Amino acid sequence: MKNKLLIASALLWASLAANADTIEMKVHGMVCGFCAQGIEANLRKIAATADVVVSLESKLVVVQTRDGADIADAELRKAITDAGYDLKTITRTQRSMSEIRQELVTANR
Repeated sequence: MKNKLLIASALLWASLAANADTIEMKVHGMVCGFCAQGIEANLRKIAATADVVVSLESKLVVVQTRDGADIADAELRKAITDAGYDLKTITRTQRSMSEIRQELVTANR
């Protein structure tokens, strides 16, 4: 019985980790590194945020949520607009941050 409980618990944690969302947002108005830092700082204040990537060139802001957590669209919109920028779209994906970073490096060569 104990083993079944441990296995079920391990599977639950694995499924939560697999469900971590990546939130990709198109943001207009960013023109410099200071812009990127302001957006990143606002998004890192949100408890559910695990990681943030900001690409000025692609007008892309990406947030990786903590395992099992989510961030409401309204909260994302507020963080971006409070920093003074225009949020165009919000898309939730299962792409990894490393995949997105690699794609950005390749696109900006």
